[in-house]
Amino acid sequence: MDANVGAMESHELLKEVLKRTSAKQIAGEMGLSLSLIYKWAEPTGDSSGSGASNPLDRIDQLLRATRDERIAQWVCERSGGFFIRNPPARPSNQALVPATNEIVNDFAQLLGAIATASADQQVTVAEAKAIRARWEELKSATEGFVQSAEKGAFRDHGNGGAKSAKP
Repeated sequence: MDANVGAMESHELLKEVLKRTSAKQIAGEMGLSLSLIYKWAEPTGDSSGSGASNPLDRIDQLLRATRDERIAQWVCERSGGFFIRNPPARPSNQALVPATNEIVNDFAQLLGAIATASADQQVTVAEAKAIRARWEELKSATEGFVQSAEKGAFRDHGNGGAKSAKP
């Protein structure tokens, strides 16, 4: 999967999809014209673009109009995955050790919830729901950590911290 899908325009993504999946097959399975499928892969909104509003644009509009993330969750579940809201941006120049400890603490809380729930050799629906909630929090917190690392938040910005070189 392309890690930069979120940076693509919907028509660009659909153009890439059409490189792997036959437009004729899509049209047939959806009961739509072949020309409409191809128009989805063209830009819309400018004088040169002859594209048609595509299903991805419609989903985006629906998400914006409703502000209901259950729609995104539903789409993710239909494709065998799950939706995780990105956490708020962390400040740059944050200390690495406290940020790392936060992730380790969140993971420990998840393990604690699992251990408590399974102590009696069964996990109830309520316990599973609590484990799921902790798991979702951990995934979101870890995503925030990774995003911060990618943006350089844990690098030495000239404040004297020594770090060994890594390959």
